[in-house]
Amino acid sequence: MTTFLNIVVIISTIMFALSLIGLVYRIIVGPSLHDKIVALDAFGIMLMGIIALTAITLGSIYFIPIILLIGILAFLSTIAFSKYLERNVIIDDDRDNDE
Repeated sequence: MTTFLNIVVIISTIMFALSLIGLVYRIIVGPSLHDKIVALDAFGIMLMGIIALTAITLGSIYFIPIILLIGILAFLSTIAFSKYLERNVIIDDDRDNDE
């Protein structure tokens, strides 16, 4: 890698690490459950960014499935938590029990 790219990757990694520290604080202390869920989703995105920077640094394409898996899991967990906050259930049972 070039020197400029090394500097950019190092600065980006430091910024991601500082952001993760702030997000962990928000996940633990957050004033409401909604804030904690948003921070958890942002944590997943920042984690994907750090893994992408690691892949750039190592010059490897094998981290891409890991990034995709974390993205899918973060999305599904955000949807599940949001649905739980809305209705207090994750899986709706809309069948009529008349039978």
